Amino acid sequence: MPVTASEIGGPIAHGGNLSRARALFPHAPEPWIDLSTGINPYSYPHSPLPDNAFARLPDPALAERLKAIAAEAYGAPSAAHVAAGPGTQILLPILASLLGQGKATILSPTYAEHARAARMAGFEVTETDDLDRLASADLAVIVNPNNPTGRIVPKSDLLALAAIMRAKGGLLVVDEAFVDVSEAASAADAVDAGGLIALRSFGKFYGMAGLRLGFAISRPDIARRIEDQLGPWAVSGPALHIASEALADGWWQAMMRQRLRDDAANLDIFLIGAGIPVFGGTSLFRFVRDARAQAIFQHLGERGIVTRRFEERPADLRIGLPDKNGWPRLEDALKTI
Repeated sequence: MPVTASEIGGPIAHGGNLSRARALFPHAPEPWIDLSTGINPYSYPHSPLPDNAFARLPDPALAERLKAIAAEAYGAPSAAHVAAGPGTQILLPILASLLGQGKATILSPTYAEHARAARMAGFEVTETDDLDRLASADLAVIVNPNNPTGRIVPKSDLLALAAIMRAKGGLLVVDEAFVDVSEAASAADAVDAGGLIALRSFGKFYGMAGLRLGFAISRPDIARRIEDQLGPWAVSGPALHIASEALADGWWQAMMRQRLRDDAANLDIFLIGAGIPVFGGTSLFRFVRDARAQAIFQHLGERGIVTRRFEERPADLRIGLPDKNGWPRLEDALKTI
């Protein structure tokens, strides 16, 4: 039987909460530099929205067009394999409900909402750092590349696990929220065999997390089930306009990948120069594992720079990229650690 939110504890702390940062560091200088998320600081420069983008209900024909563009961009077999929703976050409990109940195993440490969604759907949840243990699950979840460590699971391993899931009526969910900025190979082109769903997030790479748009890529019958649960008009008119442009803009995508690689390399130089070792990440965030992590979080926070700490793993930090105005303050703050 599905459980309630109160039965699994309170809300999970995530990055991007400046109200919480201000409460922790009430005397920090403003404006804040928010490095607590893995969101591109350079938003996609979309064309002006149509005059009726907010006034009318989203056009179903434009939603179908977006799915076709997304299928092309993400390597899905066709638009029928794509379900679009208001962010991948809202898709997580829908995916968990596809199987009913059973055992869910999540390759961890990783994004905590996967475990929460599975528990809410009534699954018995295990978190493990051993990839082989996922084979015994009914629902297996892998974030690839991983958030926050940047770990990459080879596509051959993903497909082998999907075959095991398929043979017993289980499901492998591969969350590819950061695959746009990594060397990881997407599993989106392999969903037709079954037992596999790939998730793609729009907002992180395109720097528009507030737009709330994400995609589940699966067999067409599963995509239809997801869309049935989402209901009509799941994607807003502004999101349809902006994402249809951005997903088709190969020039911007290539330019931005290089810019983010350069910025990540620059951030590594700053961190290593301050004696902070970089253990992994992607070009949208760097992962630090250090006994001084809490002290680093405190030091930067007092200077109006918020990073992502993990209360359950006090030696870990995730540090995102500043925008062009944030680099000097970050460099000065790191010099005094």
